[in-house]
Amino acid sequence: MGNNFKNQEGYADPTAGQAIAQVIKEEKKYRPLVYICSPFSNDPEGNTEKAKRYSRFAVDSEAIPFAPHLLLPLYMKEESERGLALFMDMVFLSKCEELWVFGDKISSGMQAEIDKATRKNMKIRYFTEGCEEVVKEEA
Repeated sequence: MGNNFKNQEGYADPTAGQAIAQVIKEEKKYRPLVYICSPFSNDPEGNTEKAKRYSRFAVDSEAIPFAPHLLLPLYMKEESERGLALFMDMVFLSKCEELWVFGDKISSGMQAEIDKATRKNMKIRYFTEGCEEVVKEEA
């Protein structure tokens, strides 16, 4: 596309053509699907905002984030459907390539996700609430 691109008047415009080709190339770049693992139930409103920030961080890190705790509360009740939601979380997790764990407090739901990812030999990355990666020592 680079040198064959023409502007709206029909004149050759290789600079714009190269820019468009670069954008198309970037759009086709591989991005892993990552599961965002962070607290929810102890502070749904505050933790929803954090999950949004973590998801944006993943996008900026060239990943495709999936945060079920941003989606499921739109149509499920935490109080009465928590078990079903946790089951669905595990199904979603199995479709992802990596698990990204945020924060220093691990809830029981988060631990279940970490355990499943460990059993599936998924790549697990840990981050602070400020989105700084933390290297975990292997036991």
